Amino acid sequence: MTEKDLTNRKFYRAGEETRFAEGVPERTPQTAHPAYKLAFRDTEFLLRDELRPIRFQLELLKPEMLLDEARVGSTLVMYGSARIPSPAQAEARIEAAQNGSDYEKKVAQRLAEKAKYYDEAYKLARMVSEKAIIEDGKRQFVVTTGGGPSIMEAGNRGASDAGSESIGLNIVLPHEQAPNPYVTPYLSFQFHYFALRKMHFLLRARAVAVFPGGFGTFDEFFELLTLIQTGKMKPIPIILFGKDFWTRVIDFEALAEEGTISKADLDLFQWCETAEEAWDCIADFYELARD
Repeated sequence: MTEKDLTNRKFYRAGEETRFAEGVPERTPQTAHPAYKLAFRDTEFLLRDELRPIRFQLELLKPEMLLDEARVGSTLVMYGSARIPSPAQAEARIEAAQNGSDYEKKVAQRLAEKAKYYDEAYKLARMVSEKAIIEDGKRQFVVTTGGGPSIMEAGNRGASDAGSESIGLNIVLPHEQAPNPYVTPYLSFQFHYFALRKMHFLLRARAVAVFPGGFGTFDEFFELLTLIQTGKMKPIPIILFGKDFWTRVIDFEALAEEGTISKADLDLFQWCETAEEAWDCIADFYELARD
């Protein structure tokens, strides 16, 4: 393009302007002061409390734009504990607790009993990824997890072993936390705000598989139920793995009997124990081929 071309851009892009600014040869008290920095290059300025709305917008926009560019149409979200061991780790967990208290031994045994859900999460993620469903030129049911260990790792690993991409939505925490090695690098995101992370879990979700978990899993699961119960979100398949666990820790029937939820609200989710059952629920809902 020439300067006389009508379609030629007349303003420099931000990246070019940044290079111009960095190329200033003379360093003076004025150019050295933080006030002189370009606003979008001034990290300290962006971290001010008054800029929180801008940071919210950035955490909404960045993953949304990159997922669009990656042609991700919809997702299969997988929630679950970060503490459940893989079957290979289960026995070692029990042995490590042998010198501990009765409580520690009991917890190790209980977690080991749930190791089967690591396998089921892996199978479901691999099964759905191998189907490689494409619609409107976009990939559908892309496996999405919180990007961490245990059930999350199983989901990303299943997709990876199927030769497919998967998404990890990590969160900054006071203790060390990093993406598991099976998350696709260009679909690995880190969040500061839980609210924005939870929004991205559901914006593209077309099915959610919920495995046994703790506070975080409960939070995500109940928010999803509330969104559908109140009509803020259209129904999607919500598949609960581990009926024995869930009915032991939550008395869903009692909630209905107490009148704090409707009996019909118990139909918002479905029980299953295997990856095959979970896919059947999804396939039935969307009238997809089961093979």
